[in-house]
This record gives sequence, C-alpha cells and structure tokens, in this order.
Amino acid sequence: MDDFIRGPFDPRLSQDTPIGYSCDADDEPHVATTVSRLSRKVDLARTVALVLAVLVYRRRLRRRDQWSRPRLLSYQAEALARLRAHAYKKSSFYQDFHVGLTDAPLSALPVLTKQRLMDNFDRLVTRLDVHLDDVERYLAQLRGNELFNNRYFVSATAGTTGRRGIFLWDFAEWVQVVSSYNRAFDWAGSTAGLTHRVKTAVVSSTNPSHQSARVGASIHSRWVPTLRIDSGDEIASIVARLNGWQPEMLIGYASLLRLLAEEQLADRLTISPQFVFSASEVLTDSTRRLASAAWGRPTFNVYGATETSGIAAECGQHTGMHLFEDLVITEVVDADNRPVPPGQYGAKVLVTVLFSRTLPLIRYEMSDSLQLAARHNCPCGRPYALITGIQGREQEALIFATANGQHRTVQPLVFHHIMDRVTAAGWQVKQHGDELEVLLAQPRDLDQQALVAAIHSALAGQDVQPPRIKLREVATIPRTALGKAPLIVRE
Repeated sequence: MDDFIRGPFDPRLSQDTPIGYSCDADDEPHVATTVSRLSRKVDLARTVALVLAVLVYRRRLRRRDQWSRPRLLSYQAEALARLRAHAYKKSSFYQDFHVGLTDAPLSALPVLTKQRLMDNFDRLVTRLDVHLDDVERYLAQLRGNELFNNRYFVSATAGTTGRRGIFLWDFAEWVQVVSSYNRAFDWAGSTAGLTHRVKTAVVSSTNPSHQSARVGASIHSRWVPTLRIDSGDEIASIVARLNGWQPEMLIGYASLLRLLAEEQLADRLTISPQFVFSASEVLTDSTRRLASAAWGRPTFNVYGATETSGIAAECGQHTGMHLFEDLVITEVVDADNRPVPPGQYGAKVLVTVLFSRTLPLIRYEMSDSLQLAARHNCPCGRPYALITGIQGREQEALIFATANGQHRTVQPLVFHHIMDRVTAAGWQVKQHGDELEVLLAQPRDLDQQALVAAIHSALAGQDVQPPRIKLREVATIPRTALGKAPLIVRE
C-alpha cells in the first residue's frame, strides 16, 4: 500500500505544502490563487488514490469471502499477533498496560475503556507527531476534508455515553475503513466502480467529525456521485432533495428510513432505489417491513462504529449480519467481561481492530448489546460468524424497582416488541425518574389505553413495578446532535 500512494498520490501533500518560492506583497493574490488550485489538485489526487486503493482492496476482501472457517481463524490469529507486536513496540501505554501478558491469550488481556484511552491518548498513539491537544484544536476548526498534520483522517464520537472518543487513521488504515463499508454494499449486490457509478444518497450526520461524513467527504468525486443530507433537516426538504437526485442507493439511519418510507407510501417521495441500507440505529422489524412496502426491496442492515468502522453486514440471505472477522475481533460479553453464549444478548462488546496501527485498539469496550447466532453457516457460504440481534446500547436498558425494593434491568427488546405493533412515523420511550414517557410521531388508529396496558403488562412480566406511563403525540421524534433518534432514552 505504501508503494501505491507515494508520488503524486501521496496523501501527505496538502494545501499547506510549500510551493517553493518567496513573494512580495503584490504577489499575494496570485500566490493565493495558485495555492488554491494546487490544493484542489492535491485533494483530487488523494481522492483518486483512495478510490483506486479501495477497489484493489475490495478484490482482496472478496477472496477472503471464499475462505474456509479454519483459514479465516488462522488469518485472524496472525493479524492479531502482528497488531500486538506493533503495539508493544510502538506504544508506551500498551507496554505498561499488558506488562507480563505479551504472550497471554486475547481473553486474558485487560479491557480498554474509552475513559482510559482518552486519559492516556498521547502514550497510546504510535506516532510521535500526534498529540491530543493538537487533535482537539484541529477538530474544533474542521470544516471540510482537510487532514490532521496533512496525514491523518480523524473522527470523534458524539459523547452520548460520557466523554467523547477521538480516533485517527493514516491513509493505509483509511483504505480499510472505507473498504469495510464498501463490503456491505458489495454483499448486497451493488458492484459500483470506475465504470459503473451508482448514484447514492446518504441521510445521516454531515458533521465533519462524524465518521460517516468523513468517509463520504474523502471519496466525494465524479466516480462516487453522492448526495449527502443532514438527518436533522426538515423532512420536506429531505424529500425534495431526494426527489431531485433520484438515488439508486439510499443509506440512512433506521429512524429516517421509517420517515422516508412513510413519505414514499404517501406519494410525496417518489424515488426508486435499487438498494436500501440502514445504519447506526436499531432496525426494528416494523421499520424493515415498512421500507420493503415502500420501495419493493429488502433493507440491508449494517453495523458499524466510529472506533471500528464496519463491523458486520447482511448478505442477500438476510439470515443475520456477518461479522467482519478478518478486520475486527468482536467479543460478546456480560457486565463482568465474561463471554456470553450464542443465543443470548450480551451487556457489551469488546472489539479488537486488526488493522489499527496509529491508535491500536485491543479489547476496546463498546456498550452495544448483541446476540451471536448459535450457528455461523449461512447459505451464502461465507465463513464469518453471524449476529442475529442488536438491541441497542447498554445505556438504553432501563432500570426499574422490584416489589422487594431491589432493582432490575429491562432490555430494549421488551419495548421493541410492543412498539413495533404501533402504526406511527416514529416512537421513543423515555425514562424520567419514576415516569415512563412514550413519544409517538403522527400515530394512526392509536388505542392509548391498550398501549399503556400492554407496556404495563410487559413490565410486570419482567417482575418489576410498572411506573406511571404517559403517552405524548409529537410531530417528529427529537434527534441528537448527530441527527439520530434513539428508540430508548434513559435520563
């Protein structure tokens, strides 16, 4: 990869690259114009290099899809050994964090939390030119696709679970980040390339520090025609722009896909996408059915995170999501970091990003609750393990009092099963102390008493004391700073 990007496609070139001569004040307008033109050329060269590298890497990923499971696990072990060797050589943090454990199995290593990562950021990174204070200043000024230190792509989490996390990648790593998302499209049957361009619309966050926006900006070109729309925009504006663009591929948060499907069925949205992808939020069965009714196509679910990029995606069989086990090791564990058997939901996941080098992630904790399939053989023949359920983050599990004064956790799926039967443009369950508020966006044929009774009965079935339940009809479900509309909120 390094050989591929040297020369005119070297991503380390930027608008700050010296152009090699001094000038007088009278020359400044001319120099500014020259630098601007050079900047555009460098950006284009970087984009071309990235698109070509992703297409090359896609062929490698396709070959891995044909591997046997033993071969996949052998490769995974080798990739993990390379990652650990790199971390122990280059990161003073890991030299201390894994002291005495360099030969221990992965499961014996300590868990890396976001708080610990951010507290030790400067010691954890493996590049001497990366310091947290500088990255923070860069993010505060980020407006477009400029790179940190002319070399690194940077993304940040929203901080909804506490302190925000900051993650960065060099060009070679970024090729694998983009390729992981491209793999989901490939599995769905979308074979976009330099000679086969697929008009795409992405309705998500356009915040330049958000990874989806960062990926989109880094490949934005005539070879990847993409319309990016902020999910926080008014629905009428989103509909108008989609109608004007007529995408062949539609990608969005699950909550937005639900709204857009409602608009399509009402004949206000008139698009005919060949591929529909849901990402970043829990895709419920009712939203999946609604999208299928609207566009006559199955919706493909994609699971990813800022820290890891793509983690899993559905194939055309829709038997679950295949884990990208050649890129990320995903351990499904309970609250005490013990493995959870297939068929049960874990409290969180521990991820090891096998291609991470600038900021190595080994057993990094994420609060997503997943369910592994009991078997990982899919009719498609791919060797990867399957996950058959995602019920949201640990923070979306609600805690209620029991009759004996104790407390018990109720998982999001309890509410999913009830709310999926409600006909509405969206819903959200919010816990405020001893009250449960249920927001319903534009509900139709709603029997409020029956809904309250169903929630009450479900909670009683979990052996908890049902709180006071209040229903509230709203025009739209409120969104976070990144434009997401979580189904469950604990305040």
